[in-house]
Amino acid sequence: MSKKVTMQQIADYLGVSKFVVSKALSGKGGVSESTQERVIQAASQLGYFSQKNAYVKTMKLEQLPKVPAAGKQSVLVLMPNIRFQTKESLYWGRILDGIASRLEEDGFGMVIVSEQSVDHFLHFLNPNGILGLIGVGEISTPLLLEVHRIGLPMVLVDHEDMLIPSDTVFTNNYESMYRLTKHLIGKGHSQLCFVGDVNYSRSFKDRFLGFRSALEEQAGNAPRFGINDDCLLPVEGFEHEHFQEPIKQWAVKRLKAKALPTALLCANDMIAIGAVHALQELGISVPGEVSVTGFDNIDDSYRMAPALTTVHVPKEALGKRAVERLIGRIASKQEPMEKLLVAGELLYRESTAGVKS
Repeated sequence: MSKKVTMQQIADYLGVSKFVVSKALSGKGGVSESTQERVIQAASQLGYFSQKNAYVKTMKLEQLPKVPAAGKQSVLVLMPNIRFQTKESLYWGRILDGIASRLEEDGFGMVIVSEQSVDHFLHFLNPNGILGLIGVGEISTPLLLEVHRIGLPMVLVDHEDMLIPSDTVFTNNYESMYRLTKHLIGKGHSQLCFVGDVNYSRSFKDRFLGFRSALEEQAGNAPRFGINDDCLLPVEGFEHEHFQEPIKQWAVKRLKAKALPTALLCANDMIAIGAVHALQELGISVPGEVSVTGFDNIDDSYRMAPALTTVHVPKEALGKRAVERLIGRIASKQEPMEKLLVAGELLYRESTAGVKS
């Protein structure tokens, strides 16, 4: 049996005092943000968080600030208002609908919190009424550490933190983008480009990996396929207007170099909508000259002209599965963590076509 990892071992590993490690893991402050990140990372690498009851509960649940009980048990839904993660979002809002629907079926209440501050977040916890937490979208490591530290069961939707163990629920991003890329290759496209920042989220990274895998596999049979700098355009933003201008500027340069790809596979629908508008402004036909695909199947994807070929992400299903996994986690706290993948569906619409001979 392996020996228990202690705070002293973490301190020795980093060359700091045990007091610094204790402060960083307690969440009470007293150390810099960079030091806290170093401690959390070292603790994770040494296996500290994976130990049963390993974290230091400097604050027990019954000591947390309380809010009035609502008369029934509730689940805390944490959705920090960053990256347009709001209930009005065409993407995140549908996930929230799924969570609410599934909780209602079992008679549980829901408390939505958009707080990002660890200190303020604690005030939303009512140990007498909160069953667990569902995190939707990106959530900071310090916040997740606090949830883990107090022992509150949690499930993350469309996000994972490599340092904090938790159950997660995703769409099968890798497989869906792999299939979409293979579809375009089958329609004669050999000059393809992935559009999106692969560091934006785990989902974006997995979608790029699926795209890259399909190209690398094809390159083994046809030398004209392969991965290089021209296969990735890392644009940033949240709404389609944010992506339109940088994609337009990029397309102008590629046109001058006579190297415009025949297909753009975008990391999500918002990017794809911006790409279509940018190309149309330049007089480039979609899909006549360039095919464009998205991912997520938000409402705007089928309202635009041409309607967008995309991957349908079962957003409500993601929310429902998160609730079911949380209920399972509460019932069996010692079971191994699970990463659940919900299958996406390829939707072939008017924004893609075969390559003109």
